[in-house]
Amino acid sequence: MEANLQDENIKNNGGIMFAKDIGIDLGTANVLIYIKGEGIVLNEPSVVAIDIENRKPLAVGTKAREMLGRTPGKVEAIRPMKDGVIADFETTEMMLNHFIREVNGKGILSKPRILICCPSNITQVEKNAIKEAAERTGARRVYLEEEPKVAAVGAGLDISLPSGNMVIDIGGGTTDIAILSMGDIVTSSSIKIAGNVFDADIEKYIKEKYKLLIGDRTAEEIKLQIGTVYSGSKKEKMTVRGRDLVTGLPHTITICSDEIEEALRESAYIIVHTAKTVLESTPPELSADIIEKGVVLTGGGALIHGIDKLLQQELKVPVIVASSPLTCVVEGTGILLNNLKLLDR
Repeated sequence: MEANLQDENIKNNGGIMFAKDIGIDLGTANVLIYIKGEGIVLNEPSVVAIDIENRKPLAVGTKAREMLGRTPGKVEAIRPMKDGVIADFETTEMMLNHFIREVNGKGILSKPRILICCPSNITQVEKNAIKEAAERTGARRVYLEEEPKVAAVGAGLDISLPSGNMVIDIGGGTTDIAILSMGDIVTSSSIKIAGNVFDADIEKYIKEKYKLLIGDRTAEEIKLQIGTVYSGSKKEKMTVRGRDLVTGLPHTITICSDEIEEALRESAYIIVHTAKTVLESTPPELSADIIEKGVVLTGGGALIHGIDKLLQQELKVPVIVASSPLTCVVEGTGILLNNLKLLDR
């Protein structure tokens, strides 16, 4: 199979590589790109800054993210992905074009085959939109795979065996929960409660309790630095700056981890409840496997302090955080690109 792929990739033009296979984790918060034979070559925020007058991109990725909440009137910083699907087709296409051009520095990626990951349980219309956006960047062929399946492969699980594996992939826009066996999803659920909702919960809590308005980036910093979803497990404080809703002036407060646990509690328990529902609809033989192997946590949300302890306490099964939760999905695309026959099937 490997030899055939090499033959397909090499054109009789002085032996120049004509196309390489690309894996893309098109996430709500970040885009990661894997090139076969090179590994992860790009990890950038899913943000585009555009000129409102002519709709042309001014910055993409990290530079655009720095502009969030700080742009003048004629510039808009947009997150084109919402809840794991395309919310703004035109801007998503701009973003994909930019990133693929960026990794295509030597011009070797003309007409690549692209594998893109999408949340489980999205509609056919949403799948078609993702596929079309990738095709318009010049792909020769586009494959779509469900995120929990690819995350499981990237986390090192052998999902080809007739044995149950459970993955909870907490991303920026969606949390995907799936039971896998014999190379496919047996039962799954996808909910729009994930990292971005946690940020919004923190913003709302601080606005209601302290009458202080903060931005998305500040909320994310609070979540990463002092946030927890497991009561009493973290005792840290942080100074937060924002705009006082009463006076309209800049103001500073100090908040602690216990307050953030309170802010995130409702959303964290929705994830717990969904995981329980998936387990309840799992065949008993596979449930027995999961009790033995445990649940694997992937995605950026797996890094939220205490999420593994909370899930273990509520689900009554071992919960393990993947060794590299942020890159599991894109690393999984790399493994699947080496087995394209599985995707063709």
